Amino acid sequence: MSGLTRKSFLWKILCVLVMLGGFALTGCTVDTGGQTLPSQFYLTDDVQYFAPGREFILANEAAAMKAHKEEMQAEAVSQPQP
Repeated sequence: MSGLTRKSFLWKILCVLVMLGGFALTGCTVDTGGQTLPSQFYLTDDVQYFAPGREFILANEAAAMKAHKEEMQAEAVSQPQP
């Protein structure tokens, strides 16, 4: 083989190996026959489910603000207006 032909052959082999390595490392979801099949890492992936909790995390703060607002309204009603 001449030097140029050998370099192009090695370049092609290197490109094929890089592409195969990329395919092997990515692990993607496959759609086959209407089914969505998981990646090869589905057994070791983190759980993406979070149990339902309170929707409004600042419930105590909202309750305190509401109580303060009611107190202010009660004070405004009890004070005589000049």
